[in-house]
Amino acid sequence: AYANLWWNYGWLLLALFFMARLLSSNFGNVLKAIRDDEIAAKNMGINTFFFKAVAFRVRAFFAGVGGALMVSLVSTIDPKMFAFTLTFNVLMITVAGGLGSITGSIIGSVVITVLLEWLRIVENPLVIGGFEIPGIPGMRMVIFSLALILIILFRSEGIMGMREFSWDAIFSRFSGGGDEG
Repeated sequence: AYANLWWNYGWLLLALFFMARLLSSNFGNVLKAIRDDEIAAKNMGINTFFFKAVAFRVRAFFAGVGGALMVSLVSTIDPKMFAFTLTFNVLMITVAGGLGSITGSIIGSVVITVLLEWLRIVENPLVIGGFEIPGIPGMRMVIFSLALILIILFRSEGIMGMREFSWDAIFSRFSGGGDEG
């Protein structure tokens, strides 16, 4: 059986559910403490090596699932697929979304992926009326490099920073101005 888009979305939802539950647990609080100040976490008696090793295993599991889904969707694997461009795209998604937010990672991946597709126009020749504007190969990466520099300079915490999306916050904004008697 081959994976399709629904399998990918299913694994995405499962991973999001797992990560949200993990980060809201005591284990997640320990990981946040290690991220914020490893020396202080060690001084509080936390076995940082153990928790970092478990976190690495969880990341490796989801990376393996992602790789398996990618192979099943693309139907072949080639080392050229994992060139600088893919690494740069993942870096852009991470920096744009924010390092401490699941919601930011999702928003960052959607924004960067849409921009990647929209900016294909600068690499292809464009004909307007009788004029032909030549495409510039690699211009997409130049634009994204500039965007990465601007994000790091002016919005280093990313789109969401350390905040998460909350349905309660959305509902409270809409219901705050409702009837009161």
